[in-house]
Amino acid sequence: MSDASVTALDYSRTLFLPKTDFPMRGGLPQKEPEILARWARENLYGALRESGKGRPKFVLHDGPPYANGNVHIGTALNKTLKDIVVRSHQMTGSESNYVPGWDCHGLPIEWKVEEEFYRSKGKSKPDFSDSQAIIAFRKECRAYAEHWLGVQREEFKRLGVVGDWDHPYTTMSYPAEAQIAREIFKFVASGLLYRGSKPVMWSVVEKTALAEAEVEYEDYVSDTIFAAFPVESEDASIVIWTTTPWTIPGNRAIAFSRRIAYGRYRVTDA
Repeated sequence: MSDASVTALDYSRTLFLPKTDFPMRGGLPQKEPEILARWARENLYGALRESGKGRPKFVLHDGPPYANGNVHIGTALNKTLKDIVVRSHQMTGSESNYVPGWDCHGLPIEWKVEEEFYRSKGKSKPDFSDSQAIIAFRKECRAYAEHWLGVQREEFKRLGVVGDWDHPYTTMSYPAEAQIAREIFKFVASGLLYRGSKPVMWSVVEKTALAEAEVEYEDYVSDTIFAAFPVESEDASIVIWTTTPWTIPGNRAIAFSRRIAYGRYRVTDA
């Protein structure tokens, strides 16, 4: 065999290489929608429910996201991890029915409505002393939540999360609100509901109480001091520490408690 014929020989034809239908490139932007469409066409969720009949139930109670904007990376990670947990239990012998939910109440949605429909347009927020204005504002909040619920549902589907997307739970559904009222009446009937005084964080702008999760603290460098107050009866001092040194000139006493253990120390190098 001449050198020329050896050079021209296609050695790939001499090898027994397995063939695959897999494409050389992933093409995920095109492939993933096709996979999701196939899941919908074959009713994957219904098939999972059918195969899980009679198994021990595993229920993951979904802490719902707010329906007030697009899915962000934190929400996406949260929902993906939940999907992994639910699927793993389904694959290991449980009936894992995942029902997604949305939180449609509270300041995050009201604030967004005010921001987009009032402040950004230079309009004043409604006068809530008018009952009709309150009703109209609530309708705006409900419509806003319904819109973003639909957007987020499609975004979660696009992430490949499997769940009962046709029957989610929402905090603004009328049956849910009615159930809340029924449960409160049970507390009333049992004598467990009372009116009392309690300090709460208050929003001057929104004119409502704030949950601890809704308050953001701004970090700052605090001036603190240790101060020694001499004791007249013996050669010793009582040391205090304060984050408000400007109040020292007005101090008149040092408080102590019989229920707290204190220490007595001799300072040799100060």
